[in-house]
Amino acid sequence: MCADINYLEQSNYVRRLHQLFGNQGNHYLDLACGTGPHIRHFIDFGYTASGVDINQPMLDIAQVRCPDAKLTQQDMSNLNLDAQLDLISCFLYSIHYNQSIATLTDCIASAHRALKPGGLFCFNAVDKSKIDNRAGIKHSLTHDNSEFGFQSSWYYGGEGEQQQLQLSIEKTTDGKTERWNDQHSMVALTFAHLQQLLERYFEVHILAHDYHKITPWENGSGNAFFVGIKH
Repeated sequence: MCADINYLEQSNYVRRLHQLFGNQGNHYLDLACGTGPHIRHFIDFGYTASGVDINQPMLDIAQVRCPDAKLTQQDMSNLNLDAQLDLISCFLYSIHYNQSIATLTDCIASAHRALKPGGLFCFNAVDKSKIDNRAGIKHSLTHDNSEFGFQSSWYYGGEGEQQQLQLSIEKTTDGKTERWNDQHSMVALTFAHLQQLLERYFEVHILAHDYHKITPWENGSGNAFFVGIKH
């Protein structure tokens, strides 16, 4: 599912943002960290790194990958941390795993409390008004003598604060194909609404969703990278 994700590129992008906008500290937290690939890169960058995720089996894998990191099972909308941080990230649109506008608002407030003055909150997001329900991303790979095909797409029904991330996986081994389908319920909102929620706590910058260069977001795109600087 994650074979085509360049975790180093994404991590380095956020490190560059922190160098440009941040407070020059090195205490880092990854929200919805999963199995810890981004944390691994930030440790290699020289950060004191930590992560939270709601799924303990993923954290168990992350701890093997990142033995020096402090990893805890927590809901990102209600962080309980020992000390404040300099940088918080949330990659792969995982900010949308907050299940409602109210929970997302709690997450933003929780991240603000967890940061030192001048600390950064960075994440990518999708605008519900620009979702194309027909579009999807496909990729394939060979692993252990099997052919895998993976497709993901966003779906928004046109009203309300819920959207779905739709996932489809195919595995073909010796001519036999198995298929799995899944839907992840996620919060849906416009970038204007998200910016409004953030501006209660942060100086907000909206950037183009391009890990190769740091440029302002243009209104035509439904994907963007958000940077909040703690007041």
